[in-house]
Amino acid sequence: MRRKGGERRIRLKTVNPHITCRLCKGYLIDATTITECLHTFCKCCIVKYLEENNTCPTCQIVIHQSHPLNYISHDRTMQDIVYKLVPNLHKNEQDREEKFYSKRGLPLPRSLSGVENGDENGYGSENKPPPQPKDDGDFHRTDEQVNVCLENAKSMKELKKKYLRLSALATITHLKKYVAVKVFSNIQRYKEVEILCNEEILGKDHSLKFVCVTRWKCKNTPLHLIYRPRVDIV
Repeated sequence: MRRKGGERRIRLKTVNPHITCRLCKGYLIDATTITECLHTFCKCCIVKYLEENNTCPTCQIVIHQSHPLNYISHDRTMQDIVYKLVPNLHKNEQDREEKFYSKRGLPLPRSLSGVENGDENGYGSENKPPPQPKDDGDFHRTDEQVNVCLENAKSMKELKKKYLRLSALATITHLKKYVAVKVFSNIQRYKEVEILCNEEILGKDHSLKFVCVTRWKCKNTPLHLIYRPRVDIV
């Protein structure tokens, strides 16, 4: 069925599988995404789950052997989509949160959208958009950065952009997935890729900060890494 003007009407139940949490089966609240596989859950659900597990509840990929909670991130875009699609969800959750803290005599720390006393748009009590960052020409994140030169060692497709600037918290697995997307056009093939530094194969959970400190000591040049097919696959 189409509305006038060519717009297509879609029933909410058709998108429910994409905006509900696999753990609690409810609509996403405080949506939080696993950075390793991009699957999203309610924050309280995934935090509680990862206290005793280190794999994704959806695809079972190992997030991190010992610190999986370091690899989840608030997904504001997804949460905004859920609130826009589901009528009154934001208001109902906000009311429940206020009642919870009021019953216990505690101050309300924040609204579900991440701002104090926010309206349906998340713009605050005065209905004003949040202040924009100054345009200083630097669009990178404020955490520590690492410059990386990523080159091909064997018969794999050359990257068009081999110089990257990444967070120091990024891991070798992130780089392997980047190579898989650029070389194979398939992120699922990242396990077919090895990343080396100084001819040593790097562990999938090694952060770039760790590699810089232990393998690329005191060098004022970009971290030089090599990617190649896994030897046991070739």
